[in-house]
Amino acid sequence: MKEIEFNLLTEPWVRVRRPDNTVQEVSLTDALLHAQDYVDLAGEMPTQDAAMLRLLLAVLFTVFSRVNVEGEPEPFEEEDDALARWGDLWQLGHFPEQPLRDYLEQWKDRFWLFHPTHPFWQVPGAAIGTEYNAAKLNGEMSESSNKLRLFPLYTGAGKSQLTYAQAARWLLCVNGYDDTSAKPKEKGLPSVGAGWLGKIGFIQAQGENLFETLMLNLTLLQDGQSMWGENLPCWELDVPRSAERTQILCPDNPAQLLTLQSRRLLLHRENDMVDRFYLLGGDFFQRETATAEQMTIWRNTAKKNEAAVFAPIRHDPAKQFWREFPSVFCKEKNVRQPGVVCWVKTLQRGELHILDPNRRIHFRISGMQYGDKDFFVNDSFSDSLTFQAGLLDELSCKWQERIVREINNCEKAAQCVGYLAQDIAIAAGNKNENVGGSVRAQFYFAVDQPFRLWLQKIDANQKNYDEMELCWQAQAHSIAEKLGKQMVMEAGNAALKGHRIVVDKGKKTERTILYTSPRAYNIFRAKLWEIYPKTES
Repeated sequence: MKEIEFNLLTEPWVRVRRPDNTVQEVSLTDALLHAQDYVDLAGEMPTQDAAMLRLLLAVLFTVFSRVNVEGEPEPFEEEDDALARWGDLWQLGHFPEQPLRDYLEQWKDRFWLFHPTHPFWQVPGAAIGTEYNAAKLNGEMSESSNKLRLFPLYTGAGKSQLTYAQAARWLLCVNGYDDTSAKPKEKGLPSVGAGWLGKIGFIQAQGENLFETLMLNLTLLQDGQSMWGENLPCWELDVPRSAERTQILCPDNPAQLLTLQSRRLLLHRENDMVDRFYLLGGDFFQRETATAEQMTIWRNTAKKNEAAVFAPIRHDPAKQFWREFPSVFCKEKNVRQPGVVCWVKTLQRGELHILDPNRRIHFRISGMQYGDKDFFVNDSFSDSLTFQAGLLDELSCKWQERIVREINNCEKAAQCVGYLAQDIAIAAGNKNENVGGSVRAQFYFAVDQPFRLWLQKIDANQKNYDEMELCWQAQAHSIAEKLGKQMVMEAGNAALKGHRIVVDKGKKTERTILYTSPRAYNIFRAKLWEIYPKTES
């Protein structure tokens, strides 16, 4: 068996989607040089694509913070230099070949998947770590030896072995999203938690092709405002860090953060296939210090009347992305916007106008859902949202106010529908107090696509605020009322006849209330008119 094998710069392993919707594996070099020819990354899971995107971005940050589009050394001296560099690349429409080839050729020896001293994204010393089989590396199964999946997506050799290309992709993913099941080899070491990507609420900007996606997430200024430190990706280290569970300072440059080694990993190969791997805890830092992270949503963790302290927060997989619009896209008090959102806003500022504010902008989120203190992975999820880029501008605050108001109204309408379901259940003699939760989810499912389409129709250049808002309110009111009618029709005779409930039991004013489905529906309609009063006419 060759000691050095499978160079990621020349071997096909990055999965991309072509315009004809076919999926192809290409080398890391080709993925960058021909990014304009691919629609998007097309890994096995959205979380794998997120990890792959960050690797590609780390290369771009490193190269184009040091040289210009002609490949001449020209590091940034001030903020305007970074904006100008980004504008040159955007106008070019593709990444210049020579600067990338020169850099990748210089570091080619650090991109061998198997190497005695510098295996890519791995540490030889991890051989003492917890041993897992290939099924645990494969994120589509994430199957440990002591908890087998009942219905795995792979069986036979496909379950117990991975090709080098597969293993390379999942290597990135397990580094970013690994659970906390591995035990330390030394005593007294701190807990590192899940992999860094598993701790954050990942968000990325999405373009019309892979080149645009990479460019929109290439935040050459931190939060669209300040200069970064010098970029230092993990493959440029003279000696890979091997100490187990090491607390470090949050990196001050994107390349180091994007290639953070949350885990010490080492692949094992047998007969040209990867059959198992070894894992130790790696580098970690406190979430509250992670101000450099550009691809997460944030939450203020400070107590009441204390100074704001922001930390990355995971997405709620049961919550549609548009419901997070106020905390992600609106500049409000005690709200920290994601770095990629700030960057897009900077690019379309009036005096710069590098990015057309009239274009549609897409944002995508993805994440893992863990169980039992992140001890294992339950599921993965993703979502996206599309709207006009101009809505992010501070001049569009009136539109933002109306969007936020209608999202809040949807919350109220969902509660209203939930109360109706509870009242009907009481009328039918059902003591289940959780019946409202599933009905609220049903309402959100019904308004999900209509709200997304309404948001896409908003033109930030137009001032038809009342017209657009009334249009949506009428639609939302109709959806809620239709759902309420359906519940009443399906309630049955028992709910129609009703059920009498004693209130204020034990008091002098003890009384009873007759719950019936018609009474519940009338209360529901009255509350709905309070939420959407203008739609009555």
